[in-house]
Amino acid sequence: MDGTQTLSRELQEIDSVVTKHKGQHGELLSILEETQLLNEQKFLSEEALNHVALRTGVPLSRVYNVVTFFSFFNLKPQGKHTLTVCRGTACHTKGSKALLDDLGLMLGCSKELEEGESFFTTPDNRFTISTVACFGQCALAPVVAIDGIIHSHVTTAKLQKLLGKISKEKKKS
Repeated sequence: MDGTQTLSRELQEIDSVVTKHKGQHGELLSILEETQLLNEQKFLSEEALNHVALRTGVPLSRVYNVVTFFSFFNLKPQGKHTLTVCRGTACHTKGSKALLDDLGLMLGCSKELEEGESFFTTPDNRFTISTVACFGQCALAPVVAIDGIIHSHVTTAKLQKLLGKISKEKKKS
């Protein structure tokens, strides 16, 4: 299936989502959440946002305001795995910046870190790396979340082992 067919199928699926949620309280949020899940890379493309605006009658500017307000919406393709490094004070003093730098080296994303990016996806779309101001797990610092699971007292060696497990899982599937 080429890109045009994929987009056409996605737009048809969006139509079904809009129909399903039409007239419900909070319909725009529900439509956007479900639309994001339709995309293999878990993001809302420009085409999808335009189509939602067209089908719901909500101005594109309002759709965009909603998407940029809520942090769970993504405007860029996401990796298969998410790695989130806490940059709060406790984690920072326990070495989270060094972990973030090491993560960039391990995944070949040092350039993005040098440029000050706090959210990026690896070129192979395997990992999305982001930072968060605080997980509220200060006693466990430094903490890193991998696919939503928080890991405590993380060291570079522990991070390498965790990434190794992910790589082994890929080989099994």
